[in-house]
Amino acid sequence: MATAPTPSHPSHAAAGRPAQFWLMKSEPNECSIDDALAAPKATVPWTGVRNYQARNFMRDAMQVGDGVLFYHSSCPEPGIAGLARVASGTRPDPTQFDPTSLYHDPKSPANNPRWLLLDVQALRKTRLISLAELRAHPALADMRVLQKGSRLSITPVEASEWGYIIEVLMQGG
Repeated sequence: MATAPTPSHPSHAAAGRPAQFWLMKSEPNECSIDDALAAPKATVPWTGVRNYQARNFMRDAMQVGDGVLFYHSSCPEPGIAGLARVASGTRPDPTQFDPTSLYHDPKSPANNPRWLLLDVQALRKTRLISLAELRAHPALADMRVLQKGSRLSITPVEASEWGYIIEVLMQGG
């Protein structure tokens, strides 16, 4: 019997595989943590990834049960707004084939889709940990989202960074 994922201990399909953690950015006007929690089974397809490195993280490294920091971006106060987990493997992102979608890619071949998605299950909303607050913690100085020029929508999070953020959330400050 598998254990239910918790913010500090996600479940993993691969036995013996070390826990992996991710920060996934979403514009709250497209999909907020509240939207994800309100979705059936609190699960949303993570569509619209149009960066090869982020796509490769999904395809090659992310697995069901991995922990996710749900990050609101391109908004008045960006930051971590919730905790989630990877809920599925990858599959083709249908928005690449939809000419009415902002994420349409007319060069993506139907027989070999360029862009993928996976499902993310929201676990809980947290207080917002703003970008400024993240920067104020020396223990998080090496976090990829804090690096100059970092614009990827999906970035790996070190286990120590994940643990530290969980502690900050548990302490309320």
